[in-house]
Amino acid sequence: MATAVDDDDFAQILAQTREFVRTAVVPREQEILANDRVPDDLRDQAKQMGLFGYAIPQEWGGLGLNLAQDVELAMELGYTSLALRSMFGTNNGIAGQVLVGFGTDEQKSRWLAAMSSGDVVASFALTEAGAGSNPAGLRTKAVRDNGDWVISGEKRFITNAPVADLFVVFARTRPADDQGPGIAVFLVPADTPGVQVGAKDAKMGQEGAWTADVSLTEVRVPAAALVGGSEDLGYGAAMTSLARGRIHIAALAVGTAQRALDESVTYAATATQGGTPIGNFQLVQAMLADQQTGVMAGRALVRDAARLWITEQDRRIAPSVAKLYCTEMAGKVADLAVQIHGGSGYMREVPVERIYRDVRLLRLYEGTSEIQRLIVGSNLVKAASKGQRV
Repeated sequence: MATAVDDDDFAQILAQTREFVRTAVVPREQEILANDRVPDDLRDQAKQMGLFGYAIPQEWGGLGLNLAQDVELAMELGYTSLALRSMFGTNNGIAGQVLVGFGTDEQKSRWLAAMSSGDVVASFALTEAGAGSNPAGLRTKAVRDNGDWVISGEKRFITNAPVADLFVVFARTRPADDQGPGIAVFLVPADTPGVQVGAKDAKMGQEGAWTADVSLTEVRVPAAALVGGSEDLGYGAAMTSLARGRIHIAALAVGTAQRALDESVTYAATATQGGTPIGNFQLVQAMLADQQTGVMAGRALVRDAARLWITEQDRRIAPSVAKLYCTEMAGKVADLAVQIHGGSGYMREVPVERIYRDVRLLRLYEGTSEIQRLIVGSNLVKAASKGQRV
């Protein structure tokens, strides 16, 4: 696993992140929830720590963590309000990796250093009303006009859209044909005429993590805005970026599940029923055991999926397996946490109540659980039909 960051340096990065999360962010979770925003001083600290570019290569100003290191960091970030990670998640993940993996040298030079420093926030503008987990259904169109591209369409649920400086926009340049899916990806500055961001979405959970609709009305961008200089990179770029991101989301889910478990253990050891700590009751112990089992299995799975990604042994099945299992597991662990807390677990300002709402989204974005099952199942059958063993 070649990496620009050696084990000793990464251990320091991980320790600093853990300290930041648990001593600076955890005590202010209720503030984030109540105000629906991450405080500016926490954002500034995240910038200074390099968190806006931890997965961007060092040559472009980032920390240069590989995916195996990324998942360790994600498990720490998942321990607190998911809004923290959301601030810089798209820079490092689904938006940033499109540029890292597919951008031209000029495009990387123009954007990646600013993204790494946090001076630019990038948004991944793929999802539409009729094209969520399946990008092939895109309706946003891009047409050539005197050497430029003119883009029109509507995007939904775009993370960080209200504060984005750059939209990584996927659009159809032609119907799918024998030459390819006809989907391209463009770099569209947020201040480009014709770009309009809607009001912040009111969501079930993840307060402070902002999403909104984005409308593109005859948005004109130069030819240099076409990522990689090719009309047929878009679909592959989306699939690759999403697959990598699924392993990251799986790790995030493990971190959140660990927090729910820790809250459950602490409550079980201190809350009493009839003078006896409820943790002494066997049925409560059984719930704690199920939580612990899920967390340990998820942690092992994301680490293995990251290893398979880095070695290029599996970039299709393993990411979907990890996301499917870990996000479903986090939901079960959060549900058990509320159950262990009893009535108090249903009350606002109790961490497990927030966690219960926050983790529900993990099973939806970057490909629903149902899509992950289809990816896993179809690829297993394809491999078997070719006489291959997965």
